[in-house]
Amino acid sequence: MKRRNVILGLTSAAATSAVGFASGADASDAGSYGQFGMPAEGGRGGFAPLTIREQGGFAVGGTVTTTPGTFDPRNPTNPAGQTLHGDHARVFYQVPVRPRKLPLVLWHGYKQSGVGWGTTPDGREGFQTIFLRRRFTVYTLDQPRRGSAGQTTVGTTTDTATSDQWFYNQFRFGLWPDLYPGGQFPKGEEAREQFFRSMLPDTGPIDGDVLADSVSALFDEINQGILVTHSHAGGFGWDATMKNPNIKAVVALEPGSGFVFPDGEVPEPMPSSAGTLAGEAVPLKEFRRLTKIPIVVYYGDNIPTEPTDIAGRDNWRVRLAMARLFVDAINRHGGDASLVHLPEIGIKGNTHFLFSDLNNVQIADRISDFLATKGLA
Repeated sequence: MKRRNVILGLTSAAATSAVGFASGADASDAGSYGQFGMPAEGGRGGFAPLTIREQGGFAVGGTVTTTPGTFDPRNPTNPAGQTLHGDHARVFYQVPVRPRKLPLVLWHGYKQSGVGWGTTPDGREGFQTIFLRRRFTVYTLDQPRRGSAGQTTVGTTTDTATSDQWFYNQFRFGLWPDLYPGGQFPKGEEAREQFFRSMLPDTGPIDGDVLADSVSALFDEINQGILVTHSHAGGFGWDATMKNPNIKAVVALEPGSGFVFPDGEVPEPMPSSAGTLAGEAVPLKEFRRLTKIPIVVYYGDNIPTEPTDIAGRDNWRVRLAMARLFVDAINRHGGDASLVHLPEIGIKGNTHFLFSDLNNVQIADRISDFLATKGLA
């Protein structure tokens, strides 16, 4: 059964209550982009009412492992004959009253989960709700072996290294403990606390095939849609797109690795003080699948143009440079790809987390305009 056709039996009022909004308006009320993107009052709460038609959740993809033997109900701790379901993605979805023709699929980055799309560290609405108000059906996933999809068939050691300050710099909030002047990360100790407590470990090894296969399976389930990736999901998103023609566009927010190029066209590796970034070769036949759909890549601010010994910044210098070559390669083969470095169009101060920055509605407006221009909204 295709999930986009599932009726959960929720009335509009019940669905509204389930997500914590008062009834009286629906997602179709957002006539112009950004109209309901911000809370009516500062802080948590004070949002415009919102009514949805359906919401729910499900697992997609995954594997089943079986221990040889026969299950004995009198000896239930013996694994013989027993199974383990794991390595799937978990998906939460919401459908507005008058949905647009294509849904959005939101795929989080490293150390993150789908929770990050729902609300910002300072309690404003995230992309999950902003785009729902704009009448997009929204699927928000936790990738295999992360968050609510933590059931894994392959064990690992949980990462307990102290690394908050490294990620603070890496995500370009500032140079610890300071914020960048004019930066878009929410100010205040509470926002920083909430961000750090949104970070999650993996329960198993990161396996690109497992991740791409699960997202491809999601698009098999929902049919056509638009994939929105962040950071570490960017490279796996290209893999999923090359697997599944139901992905009709990709919006990549600061992809950090996994840039693919046709065999024989991989650029030279790019060294930085954070390590060396290399492109990945794929057969030209597979790469050409990326040329069949519109693709847009966004990067924020405070990315240096010259090498620096601050690894958290230099890391993004080479990633932005590699992304430009990636976009050029797609267009060279007849595709429709663009890269938007936000400071170059006058949007300044954005961190690695464009979708939860203080100007996330402005970023959503850019994406909405892109989708409308491509006939996808």
